[in-house]
Amino acid sequence: MYQVFDEASALAASGDRVKALLREMKRQQLKGFLVPHSDQHQNEFLPPSEERLAWLTGFTGSAGMAIVTDKDSALFVDGRYILQAPKQVDTEIFEVLQVPKAKPSAWLTETLVRGNAVGYDPKLHTIIEIGRLTKTLQAAGLRLRPVPNNPIDKLWGDERPTPPCAEIFAQPIEASGKGAGEKIMQVQMALVEDDHDAVLLTSPDSICWLFNIRGGDIKHTPVALAFAVVPTKGRPTLFIDPAKVGEPMRTALKPFTEIGKPEELDDALKALAEAGSKVRLDPGSASMRFASVLEAGGTKHVSGDDPCTLPKAIKTEAEQEGARSAHRRDGVAMVRFLAWLDEVAETGRIDEVSAAIKLEGFRRETGQLKDISFDTIAASGPHGAVVHYRPTTESKRVLDKNSLFLIDSGGQYVDGTTDVTRTVAVGKPTAEMRRHYGIVLKAHIAIASARFPEGTRGQDLDPYARGPLWAAGLDFDHGTGHGVGSYLSVHEGPQNLSRRGTVDFEPGMILSNEPGYYREGHYGIRLENLILVTPPENIEGGERKMLGFETLTLVPFDRRLIDPKQLMPWERAWLNDYHARVRREIEPLIASEDRPWLRHATAPIG
Repeated sequence: MYQVFDEASALAASGDRVKALLREMKRQQLKGFLVPHSDQHQNEFLPPSEERLAWLTGFTGSAGMAIVTDKDSALFVDGRYILQAPKQVDTEIFEVLQVPKAKPSAWLTETLVRGNAVGYDPKLHTIIEIGRLTKTLQAAGLRLRPVPNNPIDKLWGDERPTPPCAEIFAQPIEASGKGAGEKIMQVQMALVEDDHDAVLLTSPDSICWLFNIRGGDIKHTPVALAFAVVPTKGRPTLFIDPAKVGEPMRTALKPFTEIGKPEELDDALKALAEAGSKVRLDPGSASMRFASVLEAGGTKHVSGDDPCTLPKAIKTEAEQEGARSAHRRDGVAMVRFLAWLDEVAETGRIDEVSAAIKLEGFRRETGQLKDISFDTIAASGPHGAVVHYRPTTESKRVLDKNSLFLIDSGGQYVDGTTDVTRTVAVGKPTAEMRRHYGIVLKAHIAIASARFPEGTRGQDLDPYARGPLWAAGLDFDHGTGHGVGSYLSVHEGPQNLSRRGTVDFEPGMILSNEPGYYREGHYGIRLENLILVTPPENIEGGERKMLGFETLTLVPFDRRLIDPKQLMPWERAWLNDYHARVRREIEPLIASEDRPWLRHATAPIG
């Protein structure tokens, strides 16, 4: 199994741990301390050795920050976790607040008094984050103080897990479509154009993309924890634990990069600073510590985007074709799972954990699964309203009759990363369930069928998905979609479909399309496909070429939850065309016993 179902929350221990942290803060003359969910690479998903927020509070979500002060403490989470967090943390200790409605800076200025010092670990916060926070706190008379040795690491002690050390391996050129040498030259040309002398890369997925390598340091995300310095002239240096680089990979990397140890990075940065080099850091992803290292060498960094981020997001032809292949393969596994689920869901013997295990089994049987792309969200009934619910052996529910079951899952294959969500009826759905499902389906179709000019951003299209929900007085508290990597992170920037999406969509980008509706205490509905931005094309009778989306995911929607009367004729036409394509591409790849189910599931809706 690629996933476990143990309860990971440290709720019972959080009281003593907070008290110990407060004692350490008092010793360092700090009135407050920031505990983010991050590491020195600003990863979304962390190795166990970096889960400081979970260790302190019990909260296991992928985004959030706790602030501990000598007066009160708070945990800040976004809308995805506002239901989950209060169940995992001691709310007598931590007030759970939702961002962006609640702002950590405002909470600090209201809680502390002028002259108080707030500590932070400079390895765990980005340059831009600390810059904004410093400005706000200074205006209120508060001081933000870097703490080089994180007190939580000291308190965690010998129980802290050891850092990961998985060997790296090559991503074949057949899958990447572009060699490492060509990518390095592309990055160097971008630096020359911006008159920068070098860039420090801190994001593992950028580094793995650049050198065409993959790793195993983070669960479900095939990356290696490392850093890299790319100069405009000469060879880049990959700073990585030598134990992660076997002799075959050392030989493969030798033609285009030097290999250094992580502990040598600071000296390399100081040498660049002392030489007066313009060293580029991405203020949104590089930690504050690296800016301080350069300043110690006598120069300030220059700000600029990670030069790997955009070219990584624009998939090569090989990566696009690989994504299509991966989704056909994944579609077979999902169809087999949904056919099986229809047979057994109402028996009362299937729970959330057993369903997740069964789905992983179908993906394994493809013979090409390298990992799942994230812990499966298998949510029955009211658990579906918890956006990022993860079933455990303690929390698992049996699939009830006349309920909804939401399953959000994905696979990691050498040729692509998948992410798909379906909500299905167990037994007979209520009229209300069908109505809400229909609204979410309309939202999904609105994005899938959108045509838009060059220069369109995620924030421009996000209202397309929300429109059907807004018209019904509903909404959802997460983005409509995120970028997706190619056998890399299932959540990839810079593109996204949300109110905060400010990056232009370009052909070759892959995003998710996942509007939802969540009725607390009852059920959740989310419908997710991955979509590929297509090149601009003429529209009959039009005057400008328009981009669009190609849907990659090939999995039927549950016809039992669809009321044709809710859909406009063009929406029904889209749905019927999609189902016809699913049947056409998946039926030849599945066993004969599953074909009747697929034919019924993809039958036209009148």
